[in-house]
Amino acid sequence: MNQLTPDETLLGLLAAQASHGYQLLACFHDSDELGRVWKLSTSQLYAVLKRLAGQGLITGSEVEAARAPARVEYELTSAGREQLQTWLYEPSPSASIRRVRVEFLSRLYVARLLNLPTIPIVQAQKTACQQEYETRLAERDRSAPGVGFLALELHLAQLAAVLHWIDRCEMSPKEHGT
Repeated sequence: MNQLTPDETLLGLLAAQASHGYQLLACFHDSDELGRVWKLSTSQLYAVLKRLAGQGLITGSEVEAARAPARVEYELTSAGREQLQTWLYEPSPSASIRRVRVEFLSRLYVARLLNLPTIPIVQAQKTACQQEYETRLAERDRSAPGVGFLALELHLAQLAAVLHWIDRCEMSPKEHGT
């Protein structure tokens, strides 16, 4: 499984608007934006921006400011747009609780920011979690009592909670106050 990174989330932010690092970082620090989803430091952000530029997914150009030092403003390349689309509509997302909490929420955030359909994103995540739930349920039914059984019970409880929560994600943002 690949490492959890904010790469595609940053691509989504840049698809909405060309930005400099501090504008992007503000989104990751605001609890009404991505602040409850990602914990990102300034050095982490700039390392990701450098990596994305090195991969040809974004470009940066220096922009003069009237009362501030020049800043590098980043924007998406066509390759970046393609990668963003692929990520947003991943047909088989991970059912890992951590990935649901970070990647799935990031996908929803970006899709809403870009006024893109969210139902396919929600449905793909729901399907992945439902399949994982059924797999773990069958595994639990074959398990002997003990710690392994209890671990499966916990995982099932977490997946059940996520599935219940995902149903709320299918509502429009206005229906649940986001």
